[in-house]
Amino acid sequence: MSSDNEQPDEPAAAGGPEQLALIRETVRKASVPKAKPRTWRGAALAPRLPVARVVVNKGVLHLDQYFDYAVPAELDAEAQPGVRVRVRFGAGAHRVREGRREGGGLIDGFLVERRADSDYGGALAALASVVSPEPVLSPGMLALARAVADRYAGSLADVLQLAVPPRNGRAESKPSPEPLPPPAAPEPGTWGRYGRGPAFLQALAAGGAPRAVWTALPGPHWPEELARAVAAALASGRGALVVVPDGRRAARVDAALTALLGEGRHALLTAESGPEKRYRQWLAVRRGSVRAVVGTRSAMFAPVRDLGLVAVWDDGDASHSDENAPFPHVREVLELRAGHERCAFLLGGLSCTVEAAQLVESGWARPLTADREQVRQAAPLVRTVGDQDLARDEAARAARLPSIAWQAVRDGLKSGPVLVQVPRRGYVPRLACERCRAPARCRHCAGPLEAPDERDLSCRWCGRGAVDWHCAECGGTRLRARIVGARRTAEELGRAFPAVPVRTSGRDHVLDAVPGRPALVVSTPGAEPVADGGYAAALLLDGWAMLTRPDLRAGEDALRRWIDAAALVRGQGEGGTVVVVAEPTLRPVQALVRWDPAGHALRELADRAELGFPPVSRMASVIGRADAVRAFVETAELPGDREVLGPVPLSAPPPGRPRRPGEPPVGESWVRALLRVPPGSGAALAAALKSAQAARLARGGPDQVRIRVDPLDIG
Repeated sequence: MSSDNEQPDEPAAAGGPEQLALIRETVRKASVPKAKPRTWRGAALAPRLPVARVVVNKGVLHLDQYFDYAVPAELDAEAQPGVRVRVRFGAGAHRVREGRREGGGLIDGFLVERRADSDYGGALAALASVVSPEPVLSPGMLALARAVADRYAGSLADVLQLAVPPRNGRAESKPSPEPLPPPAAPEPGTWGRYGRGPAFLQALAAGGAPRAVWTALPGPHWPEELARAVAAALASGRGALVVVPDGRRAARVDAALTALLGEGRHALLTAESGPEKRYRQWLAVRRGSVRAVVGTRSAMFAPVRDLGLVAVWDDGDASHSDENAPFPHVREVLELRAGHERCAFLLGGLSCTVEAAQLVESGWARPLTADREQVRQAAPLVRTVGDQDLARDEAARAARLPSIAWQAVRDGLKSGPVLVQVPRRGYVPRLACERCRAPARCRHCAGPLEAPDERDLSCRWCGRGAVDWHCAECGGTRLRARIVGARRTAEELGRAFPAVPVRTSGRDHVLDAVPGRPALVVSTPGAEPVADGGYAAALLLDGWAMLTRPDLRAGEDALRRWIDAAALVRGQGEGGTVVVVAEPTLRPVQALVRWDPAGHALRELADRAELGFPPVSRMASVIGRADAVRAFVETAELPGDREVLGPVPLSAPPPGRPRRPGEPPVGESWVRALLRVPPGSGAALAAALKSAQAARLARGGPDQVRIRVDPLDIG
């Protein structure tokens, strides 16, 4: 028993437990004011460089500037350039006490510079806190982010959100491994198939900065060839960065690098890694522990030290264009990095974009191609047939296959899997007249007609039936599928080849690889799995559906998707055959037959130069309500040599589909104006758009416009 309990006559001990419980209950119910965050009122400032220049996390254009803050003495050691900070933003000039501004809401930012004084004449707010002493923003990355923001008429804060991943405290607290010594220069390997391939690797290993547009040969060797280019850059004591469109291809390059160099020399930055692992890998790159990076789109800003090589694979893939403001493209960002950091540049792909052809034509980069003999050895045999030439065999007709395609499937299944590429997933998305191919429309609401699961015709919009449909153009009464989906195609092929397994690969379920046994693999473009030993044959169905899209890039994109699928097929010497079902005389089809994507890109570039289309010209789109777009174009101080195309109405998204970026909300009518300037005026156009948008946002108002420089889809 304690001494307190030995004194029961003391007044304080009488009813002790009851009194303590009463006191606790009274304290709980009392209205006690909560502690306020520190405002550094009266706190001493840092004795040296007491001003911090901060870029705050506010992406609006009229706030795209640096803001000065006072550095308290308590934060002097941690508040170094490049660290994350929290500041109070939005305090009015009337909230000044003892010479320092207080109030406002807490917001994140990056400290970019310490200064002795400030350009601002009023009172400065103090830094609220340093989130982490880890410097994550280097001066070089800041300069690159500013260049990207200016090129795309965006704000620096928006670019930094894309460049610097969110902080993860657990990953940040762990040390990064010690860097490994540079590896030996690699042997050329399969780069010897390209005339200038070995010389390109030698220049990289010697510390040079060559720039090349690489048209890769078909087959499975391109991941290893990219790995050898990275190894050559590492051998020179520098770093390397490779950006690919998706995680599947990143995994292939990752495996090739591991096989060539071993573990610990490169980092894989993809969304599949998870936030903690990805941030840990990113920190290892920033700290210099890892000198090579392979990743998807956001890896274009990876902070590789002493960068010696930047490479982008398949720059025509839409995944390389970011859907967040200011919508930068990987190819353009890596071009800027190559110029800022004076490193080598490699743009590679099985196909060739018009932008890549322009780099070669302008002399900025050199072509890296194989001779025709190497192309003939590596490429499969490509045969063409019109999709109206159906076979006479009933089984072939049931599978919608022409005779040549039917025979290619039968022969291919004797030695391995056969790939079937269809433009759409699903069943029968759209129907058209069999005679004239006019779209089948509902007579009540003009909506598209469909026959789900081969049932009666019905309208996709209003649901009404269309039993007695006939074509309004030619009077025909027979229908055909405009674009038959992957699931429908798999069912038809399964009935035509009942003894062969049929597998599908598409958006909902993408296969990475399939075994080399006989099978039918039905895939949508971009989801084709890799087959062990290559496919024996491939069918490219409904080619006209991709070629007739109302888009400037329709032919280029169709050829790129065809070549990506055909490159998975065995070479002609091994019996590989590709059948493309499209009009044989069209330019993209002929380019596929000759396997000449670079020649197709050069001819497209010449046509666009004659018509003044991108990439020869620079273009921007302005989207919004008609009156808002018109007012914006009239008030913006655009370059004198600009040309305004439009505005024209934008089509409303079909009912039931989620709204995509840039589409009008349900019930609203938007228009789009295209602004075009000749070469040399692109920077002036971006600056004018940014200035006009900043002024409009500062005034406020509900009718704002959406700006995109170098839009992918211009119709």
